[in-house]
Amino acid sequence: MQLEPKPIAPGLYLVATPIGNLDDMTLRALNVLTNADRIACEDTRQTAKLLSHFGISTPTVSYHDHNELSRSTQLLEQLKQGARIAVVSDAGTPGIADPGAVLAADAIAAGIAVFPIPGANAAINALIASGLSAEAFAFHGFLAAKEGARRTQLEELRTQLAASKSGATQIFYETPHRILGALEDVRLVFGPTHRIALARELTKLHEEFLRGTVAELEATLSARENIRGEMVLMISGTVQEEAAVTGSLAKEVAALIASGVTEKDALKQVAKARGLGKSEAYREWQRVKR
Repeated sequence: MQLEPKPIAPGLYLVATPIGNLDDMTLRALNVLTNADRIACEDTRQTAKLLSHFGISTPTVSYHDHNELSRSTQLLEQLKQGARIAVVSDAGTPGIADPGAVLAADAIAAGIAVFPIPGANAAINALIASGLSAEAFAFHGFLAAKEGARRTQLEELRTQLAASKSGATQIFYETPHRILGALEDVRLVFGPTHRIALARELTKLHEEFLRGTVAELEATLSARENIRGEMVLMISGTVQEEAAVTGSLAKEVAALIASGVTEKDALKQVAKARGLGKSEAYREWQRVKR
């Protein structure tokens, strides 16, 4: 299909690109990329494939996490001189867990027009097909990579959700090599029966949605030899049920202790009866004691 070029005004264009299926590229995005003076790319090699597919020859320049600050200064000077600059990430919407926000903020501060060019976004696409509440949600980017920091992040989040009772679905991006560790921590913090959803390979040939409890999804992925594809992890924001489970666990442990069983043995018995790990039962017990 031959597009009729439409002139674009000077300014900064934040252009969303497909997250897998190239058919999701919008006509407006194609026009902007064709008529821009330069395209700032998270990875010029990745963007080159996209531009080649659509026959676009606009010059590109790298703009990624490691040079975002210095490159933003250079691009801002060009924008001040009336340039039309497009920003793209490797996939999805720039500025959402990807470079773009710094340059946008600088351009706005300098009085330069900033134009969002809508398109694919993994977090939103995953949410609307997750089966979890989309009335209220919060996007957090990637979970912390290290176990200790990740668990602390989740514990603080659970406390906030329990206090606010907002029920807002919590959305995270996650990588294949960290997903099992992330699910283990979600289980330890929110409980094995907490509702979650996982979207994998969105818009691609092997797109997959896993929906259910933390324990169910953890078991499903643990049984696989290989886990591939970028993922979106969504956690239900409703924690009242899990709070009741914790209270029930605590009552059982307390009752056993009152009958003369040691705390250690009481935790072992309750954990075994509930199908929980000893460390998980201990953490819930300590949370109630605090």
